[in-house]
Amino acid sequence: MSAALTKENHRIATTAITTTMRTIELPGGTAVPLAMPVLGLGTWRFGESRGSRAAEVAAVRQALELGYRLIDTAEMYGEGAAEEIVGIALAEAMRAGDVRREDLTIVSKVYPHNASRTGTRAACDRSRRRLGLDTVDVYLLHWRGQHPLAYTVEAMQALAAAGSIRRWGVSNFDVDDMEELQAISGDCVLNQVWYSLGERNPEYALLPWLRERGMPLMAYSPIDQGRMAKDKVLAEIGRARGVSATQVALAGLLAEPGVVVIPKATSAAHLQENLAAATLSLGDDEMRAIEQRFPRPSGKAPLAMN
Repeated sequence: MSAALTKENHRIATTAITTTMRTIELPGGTAVPLAMPVLGLGTWRFGESRGSRAAEVAAVRQALELGYRLIDTAEMYGEGAAEEIVGIALAEAMRAGDVRREDLTIVSKVYPHNASRTGTRAACDRSRRRLGLDTVDVYLLHWRGQHPLAYTVEAMQALAAAGSIRRWGVSNFDVDDMEELQAISGDCVLNQVWYSLGERNPEYALLPWLRERGMPLMAYSPIDQGRMAKDKVLAEIGRARGVSATQVALAGLLAEPGVVVIPKATSAAHLQENLAAATLSLGDDEMRAIEQRFPRPSGKAPLAMN
């Protein structure tokens, strides 16, 4: 088989994956619609070691080849190095014709200490340079800091008006934070928090609040940094289906309306495994077994952070 034919077969297979994956349309009023895949690649801890850089670029590149179209990063990760890694992989993939910019959703975040009126814009400019992109699709405030929310919102709105970002949102905000933000602006499009079967606290108040407003919850650490892979109940459910415990954990979260997951992975096997979880539908008995093993919260508790 020729290299050209092999590449075309791969393109067709990748297109099939991306077209079958569910998406969630982000709020945006009259802005150009933005549909976000329900599963993407997280890059937390990328860029922390120079020795891992080539492998991490290769992982992002592999993810794009497999069909990932959502990538999450932040200026905090490796102090900008993770964004550089993502940028290198994106440039290589687009040059090779493996992916088109318009098919990608790239998310990054501003440090709280940078989130002043002028600091947010400067941080976004640095992130765009590292990513090699004119526009960041969704730009988030990583967590609340010393700068007033109104100043950060003003900067986010200016970035959107200038075309530097398409949408903006927040991370690690609980309901009281979201209500304060909502009083300032209704332009926030999503909230990224730690949400997993082991950390179900967002289901009690935050997730219902977001759903009422058509705002997705993006789940970071959705497999609890690998701990779900070792769970015996999830493994038992997976064996009956011929899938892994990790895939069951991800599918359990994705069964919740309005949820997007961004598991981190670096190996081709784990990248493929996670991506396949987006099309795994669990039955009622399986969901009951999951809820018995990981009960839903019965009261309000602080959001977890890592």
